[in-house]
Amino acid sequence: MDEHTNIAVIGGGSWATAIVKMLQENLETVGWYMRNESIIAHIIENDHNPKYLSSADVYANKLDLTGDINKIVTNYDVLIFAIPSAFLTSELDKLTTSLENKIVFSAIKGIVPETGLIVGEHFNQQYNIPIENIGVITGPCHAEEVAMERLSYLTIACQDEEKAKFISKSLESWYIKTKISDDIIGTEYAAMLKNIYAVAAGIAHGLGYGDNFQSVLMSNAIREMKKFIKKVHKMKRNINNSAYLGDLLVTGYSVFSRNRQFGNMIGKGYTVKSAQMEMSMIAEGYYATKSAFKLKEKNGANTPIINAVYNVLYNHKDPKKEFKKLTHKLN
Repeated sequence: MDEHTNIAVIGGGSWATAIVKMLQENLETVGWYMRNESIIAHIIENDHNPKYLSSADVYANKLDLTGDINKIVTNYDVLIFAIPSAFLTSELDKLTTSLENKIVFSAIKGIVPETGLIVGEHFNQQYNIPIENIGVITGPCHAEEVAMERLSYLTIACQDEEKAKFISKSLESWYIKTKISDDIIGTEYAAMLKNIYAVAAGIAHGLGYGDNFQSVLMSNAIREMKKFIKKVHKMKRNINNSAYLGDLLVTGYSVFSRNRQFGNMIGKGYTVKSAQMEMSMIAEGYYATKSAFKLKEKNGANTPIINAVYNVLYNHKDPKKEFKKLTHKLN
């Protein structure tokens, strides 16, 4: 990889906008695909995304902005996908050009519903992209704090160290610090699982549980995450590193966490549908819960927190009763 390798972002939401902002700190031109033509026109005219992260400056003169995903895939070497996992398949179905020889980095923190796979596995198994050409961009990092240029940290995971270093260098700045990892599977599963635990934290808050219980819930969540990931991908990793524990904590506690917000509404008595309608953005934890529950059934992981969230969201169990039972399973 060299200075001529170009990068494009696919997605028009908050995280996609934040990634574009980070890339613009270092690159002369950033490709950007989004499907909403009116937002494209607004960004070209006003240098910001009016719907998501509107306080972040994204300079049109440094953007190759288009509503044609095939143009972006054809013209760019590195594709960073930052769209909700629930919409990934419908966007990829628009492709008439090949992903062959492309380098794909996932900034999607969820499971592809149609296949039950994390995004990296989905690209590998469904599009035959070699594992060494697939990477993951994970936190702990909220898009809203990137917009405010508050100090934030990213982990870039890829089996090919050169590609990980290239993306790290392209994203880092005075307010973004990066580190690299070779645990592409583990970091992506962690990014998916932490959304479920954030939903659990939100439900607990909505039910009136305090900080003391939340601390026990989060300490149990990281141990549960460790066991789950070990079942699906056994390798040496430190679960206390930022990509795992750090990302879990910021998603479980932050006021910016949409998954915590979603869970909070469920705990307060909202139905799943009414909570989803109230939110302007997708809560990935909802979809991840179903996929994680199926995976744990298959691999035999002991996951009382995931089980409780699944029972509330999909079996329509009373959150109050379900979390009371959960309190006896935590330590």
